[in-house]
Amino acid sequence: MTPLVIGVTSHRDIPAGEIEPIRLRVRAFFERLKADFPGLPMVVLSALAEGGDQLVAEEALDAGARLVAPLPLPRDLYIDDFNDPQVRANFERLCSHAEVVLLPRLMEKPRHVIGLPGQARDRQYATTGVYIASHCHILLAIWDGNEAGGLGGTAQIVHYHLTGTPPGLVERHVHARHVLGGGDESLLYHVVSSRDGNGDGDGDDPAQGLQSLQEGWRTTDEPGFSQVMPTDFRLMFSRMAEFNDECVRHADAIKAAPSSMPGTHGSATETIDRVFHAADWLAVHFRRRVVTALRLTYTLAAMMGIAFTLYAHMPGNDSLIYLFLALFATGGVVAILAHRRGWHRKYLDYRALAEGLRVQSCWHRAGISASADHEFAHDNFLQKQNIELGWIRNVMRAASLDASVHPEEPSDAALAAVIAEWVGESGKSGQLHYYEVKTAERTGLHHITEMIGSISLWGGISISVFLAVFALKLSEHAKVSLVTTMAVLSIAAAVREAYAYRKADRELIRQYRFMQRIFGSARAALDRTNNPAIQRSILLALGDAALTEHAEWTLMQRERQVEHSKL
Repeated sequence: MTPLVIGVTSHRDIPAGEIEPIRLRVRAFFERLKADFPGLPMVVLSALAEGGDQLVAEEALDAGARLVAPLPLPRDLYIDDFNDPQVRANFERLCSHAEVVLLPRLMEKPRHVIGLPGQARDRQYATTGVYIASHCHILLAIWDGNEAGGLGGTAQIVHYHLTGTPPGLVERHVHARHVLGGGDESLLYHVVSSRDGNGDGDGDDPAQGLQSLQEGWRTTDEPGFSQVMPTDFRLMFSRMAEFNDECVRHADAIKAAPSSMPGTHGSATETIDRVFHAADWLAVHFRRRVVTALRLTYTLAAMMGIAFTLYAHMPGNDSLIYLFLALFATGGVVAILAHRRGWHRKYLDYRALAEGLRVQSCWHRAGISASADHEFAHDNFLQKQNIELGWIRNVMRAASLDASVHPEEPSDAALAAVIAEWVGESGKSGQLHYYEVKTAERTGLHHITEMIGSISLWGGISISVFLAVFALKLSEHAKVSLVTTMAVLSIAAAVREAYAYRKADRELIRQYRFMQRIFGSARAALDRTNNPAIQRSILLALGDAALTEHAEWTLMQRERQVEHSKL
């Protein structure tokens, strides 16, 4: 199940008099989350540093949360930062209950470089803080609110979480998430703490305008404190819980269905692949419901038009008006059912989630995600869309957590497997073959729509000419029959055209052709080189293009749900 991930950043030097009040606030915070989102198991990310990190970790375990501990240094070096024997013992105890993470790129520097105080060691702490802020849905900050110059300190991590601006010495490309997304993923729960800078138990004052033990929600757009979680975030977390519910409801069918992803048991991407399989199955499931609802609704619309035409033109068919009303009511029931159960929205959301996870898994297995300490495909996916779609990025972020907890060294064999599985070959396999088939399929359906339109057009013209030539020779009944036939042809063409528009046939043909072209270009570029680095750069560009196209497709299709009022 997709979890709700809470990251922790905190001061180490919390005054003794504030520890228990803060503990009570943290405990209440976890209790509220459990009550509000019972369908989301909690995962807490804590570096287990002295002070608030350990306090939150203790409360998280008591609340039944899974504890993941990303450490900035190997345990034997990290524990040297704890002078108090009791703090050391608590650290070891918490480690025994946590999944300890040694971030892959944190271990690159020699021990003698990071073993002593200095810039290299500070960079390790900053990178860990960025990792926690990047992988969490909510950042819990126990912080005095003061800006600080220390690299990787609580102030910098909070600032990064809210603005996307990384600590100065963390090498990272410019982050577009918050610029484009409007802060829709930057949720902070701030518990104000003083600092015991002198070690005498008395706290230094928090920032101006803040009071010790004050608490509340903060976002990029609303920097002030709120006692109620912002509505947008509540909706996002509710969508995540809804996805979990659907996975549980259809668990047997999902498990029985074959998956298009390898999902090797015990692999780093096992969780990503498992969530992909569930999202893919649910997308297909709800697509079938949407297509069934559309076909039934537009069939009813055609029958309504024909019934009313016969009623209007053919004498002695007064009962047809009751058939018209019955068909209209039936169509209304279908549309209301589809809308209330969210079939169209779920289909689009789960398809977008599946495609994002496909790219994320392929990138990770090919060794692409390892080139950036903490970034995955969710960073810029669907950022320009509405707030509701933020839950998709949250699920991707949570799924990527296990991949970073259990890292694997990328190999050339894994890269080759990803190329074969994801890109594939023309006419044989992979996404290239899939889009070739889909392009041909959609083009054929579009030709049917055009053919029906042509039959209606030329049939109507032919009947009009016939009526003009033989107007004086035809009986009134024959004229009415011919006019009725013209109306029926027009209704059939109009309904088919409306159905094709609602399914976005023309746009999908363009999309499938575009996707076929970029996968074909990627295949050709991959065939021209044996250099793994170049091949990875090709897959990176391919994934970026695919994510952008899927985002645009989701936005386009989201406006075309089953709506009875527009028939």
